[in-house]
Amino acid sequence: MPLLRTLKQFCGALIASMVIFSQGHMQAAEPVVRVLIFSGQNNHDWRATTPRLKSILESNGRFAVEVTEHPEQCEAATLQKYDVLLSNWNMFGSPTVTNWPPAMRAAFLDFVRRGKGFVSVHAGSSSFYDWPEYQQLAGGSWKPGQTGHGPPHEFTVKLADANHPVTRGLTNFVTTDELWHRTALQSNVEILATAYSAPEWQGTGKDEPVAFTTQFGQGRGFNLLLGHDTKGMDSAGFQQLLCRGVEWAATGKVLAVKNQLLLR
Repeated sequence: MPLLRTLKQFCGALIASMVIFSQGHMQAAEPVVRVLIFSGQNNHDWRATTPRLKSILESNGRFAVEVTEHPEQCEAATLQKYDVLLSNWNMFGSPTVTNWPPAMRAAFLDFVRRGKGFVSVHAGSSSFYDWPEYQQLAGGSWKPGQTGHGPPHEFTVKLADANHPVTRGLTNFVTTDELWHRTALQSNVEILATAYSAPEWQGTGKDEPVAFTTQFGQGRGFNLLLGHDTKGMDSAGFQQLLCRGVEWAATGKVLAVKNQLLLR
């Protein structure tokens, strides 16, 4: 009986310790990153790629994601609920929306300038060519008559800055995607990753940027030119850069454990 009583006391103490540890761990956990995806208009298949982006982020476990198909209707009160905005939206082709109201423009810039983030995927930054602040924040976009690409093909993405929080701990990886060349870059970009644009794939014979960052006020921009379609988004390398870039744009750091995996 004394032995049984001792075992019960030990088990009770162990369970109590586990509960305390669990509660402390939960309290110390980083808050979820709140993401709003701009969608509803794009010269690419946004009806397929927007759900894929949402799924990738949510499966990471770090993000709570919502989608709007009418970013032009957002206002300051709408945006303040989020930590980062992700654009899968542009004005190429025959867009229904050709501008944002002045109030939305002001709210958008103020959102980032005060310390939050903006992320663009593939052609998500290719809008508002007459809006210098938007171009500065996006860091790069498609420039008609200059930017181009060959057909989707396999290529290697190489880290240009392995010490940035977005890329730290990652390695080069192979993907199959559309590779832009002669992207119109702003002077304030920090290039994180490139890929060789092979002449046999209608390329330039040069390394071209595929991921880069900007600073805007106290906030941050991350532009990922990969992700032409859902096949390109299936790449583990794309998903790592996306999740890490979104987290960094939102918070200025990358903490998620799942993001620390090395790419082979």
